[in-house]
Amino acid sequence: MSKKYFGTDGIRGRVNKEKINGEMFFKFGLAAGTYFKNLKKNKQTAIIAKDTRLSGYTLEPALVSGLASAGMHVYTLGPLPTNGLAMLTKKMKANMGIMITASHNPYFDNGLKLFGPNGLKLSDKIEKKIEKLIDSKITKNLSRPEILGRVKRLEDANERYIKILKSNFPKKFSLKGIKIAIDCANGAGYKAGPKLLKSLGAKVYSIGTSPNGYNINNNCGSTFPNKIKKLTKKYKVHLGLSLDGDADRIIMCDEKANIIDGDQILAMLAFRWKRKKILKGGVIGTLMSNYGLQKYFKEKKIKFLRANVGDRHVKEKMQKKRFNLGGEQSGHIILGKFATTGDGLLVAIEVLFAMRKGKKASELFKTFKPTPQILENIDVKDKSIINSIKCKKAVRAASKLIKKHGRMLVRKSGTESKIRIMGESENKALLIKCVNIVKRSII
Repeated sequence: MSKKYFGTDGIRGRVNKEKINGEMFFKFGLAAGTYFKNLKKNKQTAIIAKDTRLSGYTLEPALVSGLASAGMHVYTLGPLPTNGLAMLTKKMKANMGIMITASHNPYFDNGLKLFGPNGLKLSDKIEKKIEKLIDSKITKNLSRPEILGRVKRLEDANERYIKILKSNFPKKFSLKGIKIAIDCANGAGYKAGPKLLKSLGAKVYSIGTSPNGYNINNNCGSTFPNKIKKLTKKYKVHLGLSLDGDADRIIMCDEKANIIDGDQILAMLAFRWKRKKILKGGVIGTLMSNYGLQKYFKEKKIKFLRANVGDRHVKEKMQKKRFNLGGEQSGHIILGKFATTGDGLLVAIEVLFAMRKGKKASELFKTFKPTPQILENIDVKDKSIINSIKCKKAVRAASKLIKKHGRMLVRKSGTESKIRIMGESENKALLIKCVNIVKRSII
């Protein structure tokens, strides 16, 4: 049975439509609180962080009300990267953590990412149980007046998060003499990003640090890497960093202003970790991971497996196979040695740690040649168009044409009203032809 509210990465959609509104967030809070409070009998605590969208001011109180109505005590943390929320959920021994965010989406979208007491995103099984509670009668889950939850604001969440990040590296580690450019996407990492880098001694040039409720991901951040490319050139920095709205993704830029995507970051880290005997098992990528990455890992004798798209699926496969490194081309990188979910700032520090002895980023990321790839994101009114006879016929035709020369992947976005078409091949003319065959069947 398919899920009603949860997608590939939590719940997401347009604000004040269908599921992203005050009424539904009260129900989400009540349902999640009801489910998680039964896991711990002594302490009933939920912590909430958010990104910088204007809608956070309306959705957070509704969510808090639902959780407190279920009998959960709530700490609100304010703007904080998603993995900061995951780390503090575990550190504070909370029953659950909730991140109010729509990640890389525009400001007019919002959503939720839920984490269990172990700092891990929820399984499909748990999400379905919570969905059942969402649709149950509200009065059934309301707590008695004497056991309603209390609510408290935690003002130092970013400082706590930065302290945890730094604890993973030697105390002597310093970025003194290193120049870094960072684009915080006017999102959740706008405080923690520059503050972390400066605390390690780096000279920091930052943009995307003036959120106004509307400008999150707006022509900035990891989905607009040209911004960090220009900043890298302008200030001649050693490394450029570009986060997304909730700072769980990162795209980088070397000192020559070459864009470095998630696949290239994964390749570098895997090879380094293997040499240092840190890598466990191998690497988990996704169906979107570049074929060039797969070939590189084969050459380096590093085991590589693919999971479904979404860092939750990557993490689940990492756990199942007992691997400690995985990620996506989009910049979600999970360093299983340190974290339970993607963290752009943690990945940045790990890369900078590898550069600490004077290694240039362009040398560090000299790993594999990507197979030419085209990715088209088609806006649609109804994602079920992917199941139409016309679309299925086009996908079969394109896949048959490109067979033995590359591959095609056509899928519904789990977070937006889009159909994503991806094609890979060294034969560029054939690649364009095959992508267009599928595209014409959708638009």
